Amino acid sequence: MSGVFAPGTPIAHEERDALHRKAVRSGFEAALAEAARYLGATSPNPAVGCCLLDSAGTILVTEAHHRTGARHAEALALHRARELGVIDRVATALVTLEPCNHVGRTPPCSEALRDSPVRDVWVGMRDPNPVAGGGIARLRQMPEGRNVFLLEDFPELADLREGCAALLAPFASRILRQRPWITVKQARNEVGSMIPPAGRKTFTSQASLEIAHRLRRASDAIITGIGTILADSPRFDVRHVPDHEDRAPRLVVVCDRQNRLPDSWREKMIGSGFRVVVSRELGEIPSLLADHGVNWAMVEAGPGLLGEIGRLGLWDDWLDIQTTGNGPDRYRVFSHGPTPLRFILDEGVRPLPADEAVF
Repeated sequence: MSGVFAPGTPIAHEERDALHRKAVRSGFEAALAEAARYLGATSPNPAVGCCLLDSAGTILVTEAHHRTGARHAEALALHRARELGVIDRVATALVTLEPCNHVGRTPPCSEALRDSPVRDVWVGMRDPNPVAGGGIARLRQMPEGRNVFLLEDFPELADLREGCAALLAPFASRILRQRPWITVKQARNEVGSMIPPAGRKTFTSQASLEIAHRLRRASDAIITGIGTILADSPRFDVRHVPDHEDRAPRLVVVCDRQNRLPDSWREKMIGSGFRVVVSRELGEIPSLLADHGVNWAMVEAGPGLLGEIGRLGLWDDWLDIQTTGNGPDRYRVFSHGPTPLRFILDEGVRPLPADEAVF
């Protein structure tokens, strides 16, 4: 295995490989954490992180793609390394997604890596977008080609690859299935009711409110029902955590078969920076959202709409929050694959297999 350590490093081969794997693990963990900070800010682009290491495996720079039109993660990390005066020390790049190989709003990241001292490139996931893919082949074909390693080829790093897959899941869903990743958020009290006490709009803890608003921040769109609008007149803004600055307007899709949506609510939401779309047919919403470039949508609705979404199977993961009455709220996650909710929830929340979910 080619590694991040210089050939002349006086260290046993086995120990070098162990240290190498530790450096790769630390670097990918840093890249994933940095990219997760920008979930919801990059659409229709994916969230991507990049970590640059020196020949001893020390992290020099960790960066992420911030928003559409800005430098991609690899290009930004290399730019930051030049600003910090450490570019000559860069030996390895760890990227959560295959470097792009096309000219869009920014130059190809494969070329940015070619024009750098990087010798080894580690890739978390192949790019599912046929337009942007090809970075791996390009890097290997270059004169004095780079060493390119894929996490899929290293079983001992399978957990890192799953993290990269979870980070990519919303974007990959839109590209491969022509529909966004859809997360249902459901809050219930200790007896299973979704109805808050009189005079209140919620009954969950502050910790649960922060989780819900982190999910809103990461989402590009919110799906709701006309019953929720008429009952609560929700704002759907991000309040309990800081929102992304200068992000594209979020989309709100209201399921309303009888044209009951109040003009006053629609105007209020548009004035607050939202785009509002009304749908008469629940089944058309996933493709409608994809047409708007939505990678990740969340559902905030009452039991009627949630039951219909469950019946039609229009969800990818389901966050169930339940109060206990005498302790911390209880969280369960049901998912049909590696879930991006892992970057939203607090440590210790374990996603359950999809076949355990019954809605």
